[in-house]
Amino acid sequence: MSSPRSGFGLIELMVALALGMLVVLGMTQLFASSREAYLGQQSSAMLQEDARFVLSKLAREIRMAGMLGCLSADHIVDAPAAFKTPVSWQGGVLRMISSSAGLQSAKPDWTVVSDCTTVARAYPGARLSLAPGETAFPLRELFYRFEQGQLKVGPNKTVLLDNVAAFDVSFGVADSASAHSALRYERHLVDGARLRSIRIGLTLRDRTGRAKDQAYQLEVALRNRLA
Repeated sequence: MSSPRSGFGLIELMVALALGMLVVLGMTQLFASSREAYLGQQSSAMLQEDARFVLSKLAREIRMAGMLGCLSADHIVDAPAAFKTPVSWQGGVLRMISSSAGLQSAKPDWTVVSDCTTVARAYPGARLSLAPGETAFPLRELFYRFEQGQLKVGPNKTVLLDNVAAFDVSFGVADSASAHSALRYERHLVDGARLRSIRIGLTLRDRTGRAKDQAYQLEVALRNRLA
């Protein structure tokens, strides 16, 4: 008599195929989840890098905002009217007159030449020739505009950053013109003599939707208003 043959039957083969398909499906789901997590982390990292670039640029320019030289604006001869309000925020436009920081143009809009004692005079554009004992302070009028989900810079509205969900500015003001520390933050600047710092609120949105909206906040003290 012949001995019975051992092996897989049809039922065993179908069970093995089903188990194999379950394993493959599980691995596929795990790979897809890992890929989505990686893409989400990558999108979040890109938002953080964009925010770091913009906020560091803003910090340099805010720190020197209103720095019109070593004498106050009241002592500058031929000072333009813009010097009276070196910082403003209106209609989604942050405007600053800043000294030699974060250049948005190759040439200064004005140059203040002073002996840092009694005399200061404003000249349009650059001023190359200086008398002995004089110091030149190049000044630029900078603009940041929040329009249609974009942050734009300069008079030509060059796009600096896309996917901006919110951009807000508030002003840290002291209780008096002689005080050194900001007492509170206000949305509207009424008295520029009490301005001590500027707070920037920035919210970025991932275009692909893989990362949640990320909000950032920056507070910078104005250098010329410190003790």
